[in-house]
Amino acid sequence: MATNIEIKARVGDPAALRAKVEAISDTAGQYIPQEDIFFNSPQGRLKLRILGDNQGQLIYYERPDSAGPKQSDYFISHTQEPGTLRDVLTRTYGVRGVVRKGRWLYWISTTRIHLDQVEGLGSFLEFEVVLSDGQSIEEGQAIAAALMEKLDVAGSDLIDAAYIDLLERQATG
Repeated sequence: MATNIEIKARVGDPAALRAKVEAISDTAGQYIPQEDIFFNSPQGRLKLRILGDNQGQLIYYERPDSAGPKQSDYFISHTQEPGTLRDVLTRTYGVRGVVRKGRWLYWISTTRIHLDQVEGLGSFLEFEVVLSDGQSIEEGQAIAAALMEKLDVAGSDLIDAAYIDLLERQATG
């Protein structure tokens, strides 16, 4: 399993945050429309990310529901047949829900920065500090904390859940 350190935060001013991210990013932003189909899973979370008719990723991950920088362990399997895989997984596990978003992806060293516009939820920032072999959880958490400070992300902006959880809370709220 690969490991990263993640944070997710609500964003009040997406344009201002995007300018800050672009000022420190190692790469130009890449826009990626995504549809994440979450399946019922006895543990962790299982989703099929559809990136196009012939491109998708099956992602399984385990992550605590806490607001600060947290460890996320995951597997990713790439597919060129996301529609067929969706049908198989739907019949096998049942669909928990769907998250549709537009994502701007940036890189700062080994950290993926996501600026997300999530249908039905709003604007969010996500860091994924990709840990290399031998790099500690604490090192990843320190990198995330430093980026939070650079980008003026307040602790009160952090959220403790995946987008699918937020959509479910909203539906039952």
